[in-house]
Order: sequence, then structure tokens, then C-alpha cells
Amino acid sequence: MASISCFIISPTALLSFIAFLHGRDKTIPTPAEDWHKIVVDVVIPIQNEEKNIILSLASLETQTLKPRRVIIVDDASTDKTYEYIKEYKSRVGLEIVIIHREKPEGKTAGLKLGTRESDADVLFVLDGDTILKSENYIERLVQELYQGVGIACACGIILPFMRNDRKSILDSPIVKKFSEKHPETQENISTHWFKRLQETITSLYREELYLFLQRFIYHAQMIFFGSIINPVGCAAAYRRKYLKSVFDQYETFLGNNLTTSEDIFIGFSFADYGYRNIQIEGVYALTQEPPLLELPGQIFKWSSAIFQSCYYFGSLFLTPFKVFNCLLRWFRKKRNPESKKIEEMRKIKEAYRQSFGVEHTKKYGRPIGWYIFFAVFEKVAFPVVIFVMIFLKLWEPLLLTLGAEVLLYSVVIAVAHKNHRVKNFIKSIFLMPVRYTVLIYDVVVFFNFLKDLLFVKNKNWKK
Repeated sequence: MASISCFIISPTALLSFIAFLHGRDKTIPTPAEDWHKIVVDVVIPIQNEEKNIILSLASLETQTLKPRRVIIVDDASTDKTYEYIKEYKSRVGLEIVIIHREKPEGKTAGLKLGTRESDADVLFVLDGDTILKSENYIERLVQELYQGVGIACACGIILPFMRNDRKSILDSPIVKKFSEKHPETQENISTHWFKRLQETITSLYREELYLFLQRFIYHAQMIFFGSIINPVGCAAAYRRKYLKSVFDQYETFLGNNLTTSEDIFIGFSFADYGYRNIQIEGVYALTQEPPLLELPGQIFKWSSAIFQSCYYFGSLFLTPFKVFNCLLRWFRKKRNPESKKIEEMRKIKEAYRQSFGVEHTKKYGRPIGWYIFFAVFEKVAFPVVIFVMIFLKLWEPLLLTLGAEVLLYSVVIAVAHKNHRVKNFIKSIFLMPVRYTVLIYDVVVFFNFLKDLLFVKNKNWKK
């Protein structure tokens, strides 16, 4: 999720403010395909999720658009995940196909297998620790996915899976009977007070961060470019043929090593070709967060995947350096009277239309590439600036910078919340140490990436 810097005094934030002033593409789409006729399969790559998988499956049961079938790829679970799925399968109306591996191969391999096992139009990917809170989640994603041929994937708003959310699902009729027979599914993720404290801090921090990213940064990306950098992969709908083409293309020389977070690699690949990754507001999914002391491991995977994807998709990353070619192309197009006539003659109109193909990216880059470049710049530059100011003992400029940044960030958080704005303003200030620790940790991730790339020469980047 946190695939960009959360430092608000930044080029990324400036681009976001400009986006809100710029406004959306006003083209009214005329879809070539009817989304009502689309066949949807769900794939769940999973490992050791005995406490969560039944809740995830139950949330699929309540969807307004029912999937044709659910393909679960169990990656050699050592707990009761496989047994619970088999038992639950016999009690519900969903068609569930279970593929059980004896040896673990990773999430990417499971997702790839699910993609090839299905012949559906849309593949909805759901993590085993994620539930769909909105009953029309899949329906809305599929509807928007087919507004244009250039849209490759869609996700909704993702928020942390809180304890109250868990309790409400456990009390639902679909789950209650099963959980009564298996009391362990009713347990919280942890019972020890210290671990519960860690989970609470992480959930509160991630709630603030997710709202900042999704209601400010990602929302601005959607306004400006009609796309976000990559889908939030825990609950996303993909055009299956587009997703399959990514696996087919990169399997020959990368195998399953599609970076330490496969959804980021997939999103970059789509953007590199000219497709769009969209986020839909108004529908929500909830995902389980790790305890605070395990958070660095997850941040490491996400941030590493950003650097790794920039390495693999260099032309996309270097978009700002292709601005001259873009201006020259725009000027020629404006001077060509035939261009406007061709646009008007199109029977199928699509907002944010782009030329497809990696050759276009090599020459002109992609609009979303600006965000990618500045996001990576921020990940490295801002923590380094903080370290330099500390080293030079520039205490007054440092305190003024951090104070202004914290205040502005907290104001944005308060505005992003429709309710309890004062409470969330105070909460974002209280959680500031966690946010800055994560921000500074990105420097560690970056130098580890350089070590892998330049010294160890290890590109076994796999989730």
C-alpha cells in the first residue's frame, strides 16, 4: 500500500494539489463491452490463514455480483487452513476449487497458477486476511473496469481490519455456525496485552496513512492521470488476459521473482504498456495489519518493490527526462488539423486515452511516471536531508521543517476524515514518531537495494 513517501511538503504533494485544481478528464466513456456479461473468478493465494480465511470467503458470499468460482491456491499451509476450507466448501453455495501445494512456492506462483486455471474475463484477487466490507465491492470494480479498454485493473478503498469489524463478521449467520464448532476462529489475532498494543498502534497508524494516501495522493492521481501507480493488491479486479500477459512475458527471464511485492510489479508493467490502474471510491475492503514490531518487514517488501520495479521499468521511471519529446509531439499534434477530426470520428471514446506499447514509453514516458519519479526521489532525499541537518546541528531549521510538515499533514488527515476531524487531527500528531521512523527506514531499504544490485548482484526479489 504505502508505495510512495508520506512526506507532505514534497513534489508529490504539490502535484496532488495541482491535480485538484486541474480537474478530471471530461470525456464521457462509451464502453465497447457490456460489463453485465462479464464472467468473474476469484483467486486467493494463501498460506497459514486459519483464523481469517473463513471470514474472507463469507464476505464473498454476500457480494451482489457473485463470482463463478473461487480458486484457492494453498501454499503448503502448516496450520488448519486447508482443512477449514474443505469443510466450509461443503456448507456454502460458492463453487470452490482448492489447489494444495506440498511445498511452498510463494504468492506470485500461486497467483500465476490461478490466472492460468481460470478462463474468466475478470480475475478478482483476494488475500486470505482481507474481507470485503462493501457488498457491491466486486460489482463496482467490474463496472468501472469495463469503462475503457485501457483499464487493466481496479481496486476499492482499503482500510485496516479492526477488532470490531472482526466481531461483527463472526456474529453473522454465515460464519457463526462454523466458528462455534471451531472456537479458534473466534479468537483475536493475539491475546497477549503487549502484542495487542502493537496491533492497535499499527492499525491506528495505518488507518491514518491509508486515508492520506487514498483520499489525497491516490485521489489526485486519479483526477490528473486517471490512474494510480499500482493496484492495492489485497482486493483487486484484473482483466485476466492482461494479467496473464504479464506473467507470460516475464516468466522466461524472471520466473516468479516479480519483486518483493508482485502487485507493485504488475502495476508498473501495466503502466509501462499504457494501461491504467484505477481506484474506486465508495467501496471498502479491510485487511489484517501486522503487529508494530513486524511492520518493518512489510514496509521493507513494499519499498523494496518500488525500487526494484523502477529498475525493471526504467523508461517509465525516467518520464520527466522525456518532457522535450512530449512537448514536441504535442506541438506537432496541435498543428495537424487531421488530429482533431480523427478524435471526433472515434465511435468508442475513453477518458485518459493513451497510446499502447512499451516503445511509446521508451520515447515519451507515461503521465503517471512523474509521480513514480518524485515518489522515489522523496523516499531517498527527504530522510537524507533530515540526517544532514542533524549532522550539521541545524536544530532550528530542522524543528521548523518538521513542525510545519506535521501540522500540514495533520490538517490534511483531518480534512480527509468526514467524521471526528478533531480526534483524527490529534491522533495523527500522536502517531508522528511511527510515521517518521517508517520514513527514515526507507533509506535502509534503498541501500539494501543498491547492495543487491551493485555488490551482491542478487535479484532473487520474490514475495
